[in-house]
Amino acid sequence: MKEKLTLVKVGGAVVEDEAQLAQLLNDFGAIEGRKVLVHGGGRRATQVAARLGIESQMVNGRRITDAQMLEVVTMVYGGLVNKHVVASLQARGIAAIGLTGADGDVMRSHRRPVKDGIDYGFVGDVDKVDGSVLSHLIEQGMVPVLAPLTHDGQGNMLNTNADTIASEAAKSLAQLYDVTLIFSFEKKGVLSNPDDDDSVIPLITRSDFERYKADGTISGGMLPKIENALAAVDAGVSRVIITLATQLDGQHGTVICK
Repeated sequence: MKEKLTLVKVGGAVVEDEAQLAQLLNDFGAIEGRKVLVHGGGRRATQVAARLGIESQMVNGRRITDAQMLEVVTMVYGGLVNKHVVASLQARGIAAIGLTGADGDVMRSHRRPVKDGIDYGFVGDVDKVDGSVLSHLIEQGMVPVLAPLTHDGQGNMLNTNADTIASEAAKSLAQLYDVTLIFSFEKKGVLSNPDDDDSVIPLITRSDFERYKADGTISGGMLPKIENALAAVDAGVSRVIITLATQLDGQHGTVICK
């Protein structure tokens, strides 16, 4: 029987609010057993870029990452945000270790090709994850904290969507553990009515998702999040929960399952 492991992905909006982050890290620390944390940080990257006179360009919610912006996101995600989260976990007695995909060759990607005339620049689509490296750290009592950065094996860092990092890491670890993946953010779950915070859809299967997508109930940035969740479940992750950042107990939010 596999040991249980909980992988929590926390969005940038929570990471960048000290009160929310403190609450989330307290709740994350209370999760029993093996665990991994994945964080975003896009808003902070936008702020730092602006202070450096670098304009942020977004297409369909995705950041265009040219050479200058790659330097910014590497500094912000891999340095400023990651080390702040790691230090905050250490202060709570949690033996955290911060990683990008380049560290230990944990996660390798290829540069996203130009599609429909859109060149995202130094943005990575994941090719492989070495779950054995993560497992080795976990079995030594460490808690990996993954930044949304990967590498191509040719010396180049690549900006990679944090939801994708979480999903790909969960899929790899599912070969070794009984994995629950939690996407935590500012809402209570997937909402049937975006204007009603209590209209949480409790359960979504793939057929449900196709129906909700067709009728417009689910749209925008929630689409790739649920697609990542369904891919994780298909690859062996036991369950995926989309929930409020202050509700990591597995009893709230929207459950994505087969």
